[in-house]
Amino acid sequence: MTRLWMGLALGLGLAGCGGTPPFGGTTTETDGGGTDGSTAAIPTELAGTLRSFTYDPSNQTLSIEGAPGDNNAYNGAYRRRVNLDRGGYEAYTAQDASNGRHSTVYVREVNGTRAAVVATGVQYEQLYAGAAYSNTTYTPRVEPGENQSDRGLVYYTGRYVGLLNGPGTNEDLTDPNFGENESVLTAQAAEVTGDMQITGDFATLNVDGVIYNRVVDPNAPLPLGVANIALDSAAINADGTFFGEASQDNQSRGQYGGIFGGEGATEVAGAVHLTNHIDGIENEEEYGIFVLSECVPPNSGPNCNLTPANP
Repeated sequence: MTRLWMGLALGLGLAGCGGTPPFGGTTTETDGGGTDGSTAAIPTELAGTLRSFTYDPSNQTLSIEGAPGDNNAYNGAYRRRVNLDRGGYEAYTAQDASNGRHSTVYVREVNGTRAAVVATGVQYEQLYAGAAYSNTTYTPRVEPGENQSDRGLVYYTGRYVGLLNGPGTNEDLTDPNFGENESVLTAQAAEVTGDMQITGDFATLNVDGVIYNRVVDPNAPLPLGVANIALDSAAINADGTFFGEASQDNQSRGQYGGIFGGEGATEVAGAVHLTNHIDGIENEEEYGIFVLSECVPPNSGPNCNLTPANP
C-alpha cells in the first residue's frame, strides 16, 4: 500500500499515449529524431513516458506525444496558462473533463535551446511524467585542453521548475459535477521552483551544479521548502550532452542530464528526475527542467552575481 501524501495515494507506475503533434513548431523527440537540429537521445531515466513535444514560442502553442496505451489528456494540444508561469517558464495544461486526468507542462526556449517537462496529477494511483531537451546549434567554448584564461570555465545561472506526484493548489482543475465521487477525480501536479547554477568546464570536459532555494508550490498557503539538489560531476560529450547523478548529502537521489547550445555554448538546457528526496514524505517523485544562460555580469539573467577575480 502506497502511503498517502496530501490526501492522495501516490502511484509510481508510468504510462503514456500515442498521436501526432498538430502544430507546426519545432519538435523535440526523446529518441534524438527531432527536427530541431539535435540528434541526442534523452536518457530513459529523464524522458519517462514523454516521446516528443512540439512548441512554437511565437504563437505560444504546444503539443505533447507520449507512449502508446493512454487515451487521456497526456497526449494532444495544450492550452496556455499565463497565471501558472514560473520563473520565465511558460505553463500549459490539459484536461478534457472533470473526471479526466489533468496534465501540466512547463517549457522554455532561449536562442533555440529548449526544454519541457510534463506531469499529470495523480489519478487512480498513477503518475504519467517525463522531460526532454534539445538545441539547434552547438560549438564548445574552447577546444578541449585549453585553459581557463581562454574562457574554458563557464557559469550558467537562472531558474528551475519541476513537477511532483502530489497535488498542488488545484486552481486549474475543471469543477466536478455535484455528487461526482472523489475516487474518480484527478489532482493538479504540485510545482517546485528554485534557483540554479551550472558550471561547464570545457577545458576538462566536465559539468556540475546545484539547485537551491527550492520551494514546493510557492502560491500555496503554506509552501514547503525542500533541500538543495547537487548535480554531481559528469562528462561533457562531443555533442554537448551530459548525464550524471543528482544527490543530497552525498546520497544519490536520481539523475540529471542536458545539452549545451549556441555558438560558444552560451546556453544549457536539461532535466532532472528525483525520488525519495523530501524529508517527511514517502514515495515522492519529481521531474524538472532548466534552461539557463551564461553568466556574464552585468548583462545576463537571474542569480548572475559573479565578482571578477583579482588580477
